[in-house]
Amino acid sequence: MAIIYDDKTKTFHLQTNNTSYVVQIVKDKYLSHIYWGRRLNKYHKSREIIWKDRGFAPNPYLDDRTFSLDTLPQEYPQNGNGDYRSCAYGIRDYKGKRISNITFKNYEIIKGKPEIPNLPSSFGDENDVMTLKIHMEDEILNFHVYLVYSVFDKRNVITRSVIFENKSENNITLTKMLSMSVDIREDDFDVLTLYGAHNNERNMDRRPLTSGTVQIESIRGTSSPHQAPFMALMRKGANEDYGDIFACNFVYSGNFVATAQVDPYRNIRFQMGMNPLNGEWLLECGQKFYTPEVVMVYSGDGLNGMSQTFHNFYQNNLIRSKFAFKPRPILINNWEATFFDFNEEKLLKLADKAKEAGIELFVLDDGWFGHRDNDDSSLGDWFEDKRKLPKGLKDLSEKIHEKGMEFGLWFEPEMISEDSELYKNHPEYVLHTEGRPYTYGRGQLVLDLSKEEVCDYVIESISNVLNNAKIDYLKWDMNRHLTDVSNLELGEERQGEVFHRYVLGLYRIMDTLTKKFPDILFESCSSGGGRFDPGILYYMPQTWTSDNTDAVCRMKIQYATSLTYPPICMGAHVSVVPNQQTGRITPLNTRGYVAMSANLGYELNLTECTDEEFEEIKEQIKLYKEIRNIIQFGKFYRIKNPFEGNLAQWNFVSNDGNDVIAFYFEILSQPASPVKIMKLKGLEKDALYQDIKSGEIYGGDELMYSGISIPLKKQDFRSEYYHFKKI
Repeated sequence: MAIIYDDKTKTFHLQTNNTSYVVQIVKDKYLSHIYWGRRLNKYHKSREIIWKDRGFAPNPYLDDRTFSLDTLPQEYPQNGNGDYRSCAYGIRDYKGKRISNITFKNYEIIKGKPEIPNLPSSFGDENDVMTLKIHMEDEILNFHVYLVYSVFDKRNVITRSVIFENKSENNITLTKMLSMSVDIREDDFDVLTLYGAHNNERNMDRRPLTSGTVQIESIRGTSSPHQAPFMALMRKGANEDYGDIFACNFVYSGNFVATAQVDPYRNIRFQMGMNPLNGEWLLECGQKFYTPEVVMVYSGDGLNGMSQTFHNFYQNNLIRSKFAFKPRPILINNWEATFFDFNEEKLLKLADKAKEAGIELFVLDDGWFGHRDNDDSSLGDWFEDKRKLPKGLKDLSEKIHEKGMEFGLWFEPEMISEDSELYKNHPEYVLHTEGRPYTYGRGQLVLDLSKEEVCDYVIESISNVLNNAKIDYLKWDMNRHLTDVSNLELGEERQGEVFHRYVLGLYRIMDTLTKKFPDILFESCSSGGGRFDPGILYYMPQTWTSDNTDAVCRMKIQYATSLTYPPICMGAHVSVVPNQQTGRITPLNTRGYVAMSANLGYELNLTECTDEEFEEIKEQIKLYKEIRNIIQFGKFYRIKNPFEGNLAQWNFVSNDGNDVIAFYFEILSQPASPVKIMKLKGLEKDALYQDIKSGEIYGGDELMYSGISIPLKKQDFRSEYYHFKKI
């Protein structure tokens, strides 16, 4: 069994193939965290809690000064009863009091995994997953909390979420509702987070955990490019291939918070969930509130082990789309080739060249709708601009299909322009605070998705376009964050709900459209990778990783993104040089190899390429088609970290183990440079592998432990490609 309750020790033991998670009922009422780490065959109470009288630690029992909630390693801590550390939930009752005390009531073990209503979440059948539901109750308030743990034993993943239920006769307001809290009674850890900005997403930040709190968050209404909803505790000395990693990723696309708090006795409280800032929820009698879930991964094999687990889990148990295991098409996007200045003739000329190169999908980006000649107008008016497309999208899409390619289209469904028909007819659709001026972002406003009628409009208007043209791919963009967040229709007591209601509205739209059009490949985007999170991934199996297509920047962006997301989920394009974002000039082969390390696409004007460049692009596309299944469905291993030096290296191993693809990148050429060695990962040490290019044969142990000597070259931004086949 994946979940075992031992009545003698009062412990719940959650087991996967490689990990264990142990929770204990203390004094028949308090829920305490005992252990999370490598798999234990059985827990015999070796890790008992040591009770000690600590100064300034309050005691709930007059006759026991050693017991205090302030020192108890808790599983879901409350506020106001003597634990001065960060609480996992908070309430305000009908009298304004904020004290709550939940204690153990009972538990239930379920085969399979219940869905979380109206939220994206992982899935699995009775053979994949078991679920533990622990019932906690505040008897004074008649307020109930259900801690939900789903154990995917074969995937080595545990997910957590929480259900709040008000059974009292009075309203209760939730002021904090985290999805996960773990108290770890050890102190030798660093914390790893991913920070960034537009065009600079997901930089790796590893720092020691000392006293106090490390906190990352978003209050922008989305998961944001500034902080990813990911946090990992890394044992001192842990690296890509060795050491303990405790990682959490939030399946949510709105405001979030993640913290690692070190208490005075060097214990760590690790938490993640919805951000309580500007976030409340009113529970009336009989109502429930469901939190989004957190995916929890322990790895004893460093960051690569952690990533393998996330990749495998998301591919099999989170991505709902039928495209999860379908090869993704090589695309060309017209944006950097034409920007807003295009007509049908220009587009078809570009499509002809794309077809000649071997590209499979033509994507028409921004500017096809309303009267949009710049980014100041027409958002929300999802009908063709007849000046640019006089015969309409249907005719254009059919012509693209006649050329043997698929056709894709760009939308920004969550936005509205003041200069639009939609705004003239429905100014009340704008997310705003009544009586105050608008706050603009990129010259545009946000639709209020907390309103059902607005969501209905978005669903209907986009459905009309998708029904009336031959569309195979949809790029879903979001180019600004939320401001002026309020919805007076909800009443004054529910204004703290608007941020979350926006996300619920977004999920309703995505759920409806992706189910209604299952044969369309949806790709998410938010000015690049500004909303790259597991919540969106549930509906849309790939994300545009960054608007920054510079090959050197992309080495870092894609390297760090791969910590949690498999390469098949990352859009990566070859673009023009000098690069539009950095001005850097990098070789075409390096741009190609970086983009081939994910979902390959092109974002340049093929009609302006030289004959030599075009032939090289054709060869890139031919090569990618040969190795696509290895890249998109194989195992990915990071070798050299570009955040730590001048090199980036990684390799892929096919699922059957027969093929190995390796990429080597050297950013700047250096005088008197030593010979570089690349040591591959994930091979069979006793097997033999043949280098496809040279014909040379090597042992798997040789390629992993001795490594490959990389020839010296006097060249900046150089790259090398290797393909080994097991013989």
